[in-house]
Amino acid sequence: MSYATALILAFSLSMDSFAAALGTGAVLRRPGVGEALRVGAMFGGVQLATPLIGFALGLTFAAYVEAVDHWIAFLLLLGVGGKMLWESFSDAEDDSPNGRLALGQLFLMAVATSIDAAAVGVSLAVVDVDIVGTCLLIGLVTFGMASGGVLMGRAAGPLFGKRAELVGGLGLIAIGVKILVEHTM
Repeated sequence: MSYATALILAFSLSMDSFAAALGTGAVLRRPGVGEALRVGAMFGGVQLATPLIGFALGLTFAAYVEAVDHWIAFLLLLGVGGKMLWESFSDAEDDSPNGRLALGQLFLMAVATSIDAAAVGVSLAVVDVDIVGTCLLIGLVTFGMASGGVLMGRAAGPLFGKRAELVGGLGLIAIGVKILVEHTM
């Protein structure tokens, strides 16, 4: 696989993470650069690992993984997005202290937006590819896109107020539906 192809793959795989991070940045109370880097590191790290896992599973388990991966991603994103929707209608104050996302919620979003990368890893097992280099590139691009997404969302959040949480939740659910539709049609 050429470097240009690997770069296109990396940007393609990072788009769901970018969208989720954008919504996260809009919802949190003024997340700082540190939080943007934390979100980027989680999304990038998970996105780096999932193609390696898919590659390791190879073709042996491809049919089993492909049969359920989209449902797992959909349910995770529906759960996190549904929680954001619920909170957008509550009168409670934001429970994310100092503009930080709970680690468990962050991890679930990172996993949900990277399940497709595991399927890509399975397909990479049958082509001539530097899997470690490609996965590092995927992780770095996703880190940059997710970190930038949080900072862009931070700028938009004050403009939308509580509606940012509503839009963020709907966005995560939409990503889940998109994944489900792409795999079932």
